[in-house]
Amino acid sequence: MLPSLSSVSHPMNILIIKLGATGDVVRTTPLLRRLNDPITWLTAAKNVPLLDELKQNLKCLAWEQRHLVSNAKYDLIINLEDTPDVAFYLNTLRYERLFGAHSSEGVMHYTEDSSGWFDLSLISKFGRQEADRVKFLNRQTYQELIFGGLGFRFSEEKYVLPEPVETGLKADVAIAPEAGLVWPMKQWAYYGELQRKLETEGLRVNVLPIRPSLRQHLADVRNHRCLVSADSLPMHLALGIGTPCVTLFSCTSPWEIHDYGLQKKIVSPLLESFFYKRDYDRRATTAISVEEVFDAVMAQLTAPVRGSPIKAICEKLSVKPRHNAQGDGPCPDLHVDLNS
Repeated sequence: MLPSLSSVSHPMNILIIKLGATGDVVRTTPLLRRLNDPITWLTAAKNVPLLDELKQNLKCLAWEQRHLVSNAKYDLIINLEDTPDVAFYLNTLRYERLFGAHSSEGVMHYTEDSSGWFDLSLISKFGRQEADRVKFLNRQTYQELIFGGLGFRFSEEKYVLPEPVETGLKADVAIAPEAGLVWPMKQWAYYGELQRKLETEGLRVNVLPIRPSLRQHLADVRNHRCLVSADSLPMHLALGIGTPCVTLFSCTSPWEIHDYGLQKKIVSPLLESFFYKRDYDRRATTAISVEEVFDAVMAQLTAPVRGSPIKAICEKLSVKPRHNAQGDGPCPDLHVDLNS
């Protein structure tokens, strides 16, 4: 049994391989708060702007630039990809310890310490059907599984994100209806109806546009009081930037997502029927009602943000905090100097 990273005292040279999807890259960044040694991160080219210069000890390169780091010797490689091309590349590297997927004689395997995560994956040693069954029963978050395998205890370490590039797009509610081609059943059927219902209440609603820059997309998410989306990149950006969100889960695991006190999860009553299926069935996109999502959005708009000094004071004094019409004002029943 290899020692946990938390017990290693000498400096280490670390390589992280996490290429995509972008949301999965974002939710891996809490590791950067626990790994203080020199880190090289190989990722998809489109994700480099999210990782580049995040920390002084981090060097980020696109997968196409992997030859630039092939001659180094690594104390630890963390490979969170399960594809043969990445596994083949690993066979060309020199390292002391590997966490994650690798190949032997053309067959994909993974290290024992990473089994908490990869037992639920496409390369699970139990096969796809059993992996999906166990994944449905799993109640640990992605961060808990990865941190635990590396010998850490996940303590709500937050995402690490770059500074947004301002776009000027602002409103009360942001809707991000797109979820990519891989998961067509994430395309909830009622985003348009939800938008009309919210606007009837006098709320300003934007459907988030496609941006040329991920950092502009990050600004769009930041500039709204609540984000409504499926389990997708905008959700992860909201969790990272501190924007309350309402997230619809129709075919993927809600339990793997750590909510950071910002998220209201709405789980489809048909989740088990469509769990991790990548085809399309309209029933999956219509199982969650407009009324349930609307009520969740309104609750998020009036709820105090977790960790705010106002909320902490109100809880301590057993007073329910209230907000002004914009949802961002203090508790008017209290006259407290927050600077004292």
